[in-house]
Amino acid sequence: MRLKRQNLLGAVLGLFIAQGALQVGVIHRNWEKFQPKDMSLSNDLLSPDQILLNLFGFREFLASILWVRADGFFDAGNYDAVLPMINLCTLLDPHQIDIYSTGMWHIAYNFTDEEQRSDRRYVPSALALGRRGVRNNPDTYEIFFESGWIWYHKIDDDYFQAVKWFQEAHERPDIIPGRRNLLANAYQRNGELDKALQLYYDLLSTAQKEYDANPREFSNFQMRDTIENNLDTMIVRLVQRGTFAQQRGDFAQGNYDTRDPWDVKFSVRVSVDSPKVVRVDGTWNVLPVGTRVRLIIRDKDTATDRLAELDWDGKSDVDLDPSRTTTFLQDQLFVKNRRFSRVIDMTKDPTMYPFSEDHKEYLVEFYYNPRSAPPHIQDKFGFLGEGFTDKNYLSTSIRKNYQYDISEKDSKGYSVNPKLTEAKGEGQRVVYCAFTLTRDQILRRGEWSMEGGKVPLFTSKGFDPRNVASVDEQIYDIPALRGEAPKTGAPSSTTMPVQSK
Repeated sequence: MRLKRQNLLGAVLGLFIAQGALQVGVIHRNWEKFQPKDMSLSNDLLSPDQILLNLFGFREFLASILWVRADGFFDAGNYDAVLPMINLCTLLDPHQIDIYSTGMWHIAYNFTDEEQRSDRRYVPSALALGRRGVRNNPDTYEIFFESGWIWYHKIDDDYFQAVKWFQEAHERPDIIPGRRNLLANAYQRNGELDKALQLYYDLLSTAQKEYDANPREFSNFQMRDTIENNLDTMIVRLVQRGTFAQQRGDFAQGNYDTRDPWDVKFSVRVSVDSPKVVRVDGTWNVLPVGTRVRLIIRDKDTATDRLAELDWDGKSDVDLDPSRTTTFLQDQLFVKNRRFSRVIDMTKDPTMYPFSEDHKEYLVEFYYNPRSAPPHIQDKFGFLGEGFTDKNYLSTSIRKNYQYDISEKDSKGYSVNPKLTEAKGEGQRVVYCAFTLTRDQILRRGEWSMEGGKVPLFTSKGFDPRNVASVDEQIYDIPALRGEAPKTGAPSSTTMPVQSK
């Protein structure tokens, strides 16, 4: 009996030694080939027992449990607690699409100040999470689409980026048909009108075939009619705005809506009423409601050459703790009755607006790009702003025209090696105005202290304080049916009261 026990112990010891040699010599050396493509946030190799758990799907199971827990934090409004879980879950289970898409939305949209302004310092991390997602899941459309949506909707700038990501989503066979249409909108904002028109024709042809194959399916009928309506609307606008005439070379001979560019006569006054409280008043010579001028307050010496934006695509990986010394506020100034007025109170959010001593000067920027204007404004301004101007603040240099060449494809038909090119000629037509404030002025210190009574006040060209006198907020000036539109100022017989919701 003792001999058998010794033999058994010897066999177990031999197996243990053999197992150790196998782990060290083979498994531990070669396991990385089975690792997710992006584990850049974890530098430690898995131990052999962790490899075994991984083979049995333990990591995916754990990621699912953590994500259920994260949902509870969502419901409780504890958004900060969700961030590390998003990061960890995508590392444990790099193929769970919902975690990427929900995480990108959460990071880009859910961190706000007391006035519901997003903390845009998180946007680069949301885009970095999307890049991690597409590296690990290159054959599904959703993460490409979510990345494009952040560029198109949240950033609403650098439109060539939205085109690139939507195009990548468009190439994946699992894309929902209705989501293909948004690529045409991105083409329009990026100035690629011919591509937008051609895409509508292609989508209509596909939708018509689907309808012919199954006309009883309501979704087929709805999709075909929606695309046809989008196509017809774009053709009408290309005609009325003179785009086709410009291509033919006879624009000057027609009475097109965009002829004789309209001077928007932007003007603004900026004052620091108290520490971290900035008031802006201004004018905008466009009567129809629908204009929103972008306001940005940011560190002047931030390491970027971008005006009126951040380096959104500048992070190589997900960083859930943005710089606590960076100040970046973005808001929209709603224009009503040809003027706007807004008080920006940053005292309640010292974490978002630290005005750190690391920075001595700050920019207050005003930016407007007609490419993202609503259609009734674009009917006068044009797709690309050819029908608008500003004698003082029109700029064609701070936003270049870029396009991605995505003609090269791999064996699956996906884009490879996209090449970014800058179009020749002038850049995008935008309004841009900026003032510089010192940290002492923002914080009302030193000679600018509240006790001293010296108020930081900056006025643009053409500003007339009489044009921004306060009026009843429930009154809108509207164009008269006959004669001239009412002048900005006191209510007239052509004003219409608007009830509060």
